[in-house]
Amino acid sequence: MTSRAADEAPGAGDAGTAGAPLAPLVAGVGARRGVPVSEVLELIAASCAAAGYAPHQVVALATVAAKAAEPGLTGAARALGVPLRSFPAAALAAVRVPEPSTAAAAAVGTPSVAEAAALLAAGPGAVLAAGKRKSAPPARATCALAEPAVTDNGALTAGREGAAAVPLAGAVIVMASPNPPRRGPDRRTAVVGDPAPDSAPPGTKETQ
Repeated sequence: MTSRAADEAPGAGDAGTAGAPLAPLVAGVGARRGVPVSEVLELIAASCAAAGYAPHQVVALATVAAKAAEPGLTGAARALGVPLRSFPAAALAAVRVPEPSTAAAAAVGTPSVAEAAALLAAGPGAVLAAGKRKSAPPARATCALAEPAVTDNGALTAGREGAAAVPLAGAVIVMASPNPPRRGPDRRTAVVGDPAPDSAPPGTKETQ
């Protein structure tokens, strides 16, 4: 589950450089109750920046069904103008992720929310563009970025352009609006503000 963007030459995904369509991203987000919209938006922006992307590339947010009505998540999706998609805990638990959490499994019924939701919402063949990242302490949110697969004819299997081609079983779409996307290099888990994204400790239970 590594990003295809990591195999590209620097700048290959920049607008107006290679002439290729810019890659969309799905941001999987886990959150504690009461997380503010500002914290979620700052985390998404930091996750994108650390991985060489821009927030406007995010075409959807995704989370576990138990958090689908969390004001911090619905507000962040509204602010970004993208859908918030939610999945049952059992569906997320079936997704293989690099950093499962027993605490998250006990809290919400799945060992991963951010990474699993991002991959599931991005569709079959999706890869992690950036692993789980925590918001600044006291961390109340986590975020992971997934990049949809591209079919043989160049169509995306998820996101704005290819959403109709991917049946999202069990998903609930809260709100929607398109945004343009772009590529960037691969990154792993980190706390916002950490100089080395790979060095962050595991997150706490409800924010996986």
